[in-house]
Amino acid sequence: MVTDTENAYELIRSGKAGFYEQKRGLISVRGKEARKFLDGLITNDVKTLDGGTSMLAAFPNAQGRLLAVVRVRGFDDIFFIETEEATREKVFQNLFRFTFAGDFFVTDISENFRYFEIFNSDTPMRATGMTFISPASSGRFEEAWQAEGGAFGIEIDDNTYETIRIESGIPKYGVDMDETTIVPELGLDGLISYNKGCYIGQEIIARIHFRGHVAKRLAGLISDQEVTAGAELSIDGKNAGRVTSVTFSPKLNKHIALGYVRYDHLAPGTSLTANDHEVTVAELPLI
Repeated sequence: MVTDTENAYELIRSGKAGFYEQKRGLISVRGKEARKFLDGLITNDVKTLDGGTSMLAAFPNAQGRLLAVVRVRGFDDIFFIETEEATREKVFQNLFRFTFAGDFFVTDISENFRYFEIFNSDTPMRATGMTFISPASSGRFEEAWQAEGGAFGIEIDDNTYETIRIESGIPKYGVDMDETTIVPELGLDGLISYNKGCYIGQEIIARIHFRGHVAKRLAGLISDQEVTAGAELSIDGKNAGRVTSVTFSPKLNKHIALGYVRYDHLAPGTSLTANDHEVTVAELPLI
């Protein structure tokens, strides 16, 4: 495979395709009642999935707080749920505990596959979505990649991936979100259906949407100076939120971050303070 760690970011942002391998969770739910079962647990409308189509969704608890963000791919009576490695076991256990209540089976098949994030410079991390490759075929994938002399792209290192992740506004579990996060605070497009039937946590999430708004929401932050993850955001001496992820963006030539910003200060261009430095609120994705 083609690797160029030092220049990976510049190559991707100049138009070359790339990929990043990481550990992920992949769980199958199958059976006659699989669709109905899943629809009662996640925030999006499983009834619309068929023929291998996919959707973003969240598993909330009864208080509307986040257990995991997932992508679900659906067929007639089998569904594949992809999630971060950090939430793999949590998602599996949340599903498996209901298996005695209906005609469906839950299987963790994560170890049977390798995960590659494949993207290009125009829409990094949003171009092709997940690509799971079984160990039996992953060797052929690597051989083909090498045979083409890197025509398919370059292998992305951890630091470059983290920079592109933050530029793209993709939250990471345990860093930018956890079980204290109320699902709508993520602000991710297509994560929640507000006209489907009931599901766990639906009452809280719907009430926020129809009767008001979240107290804070994930947003982008841009600064001329470096800020630290965990730093408090403030305005006029009052708390305005918290920084979660930080990096430097070579394309913007700015320090950038993800963070939760209180609702009253979410307007793009709002000036806040973090680590005694000025930061500017920006819409996601940042690039």
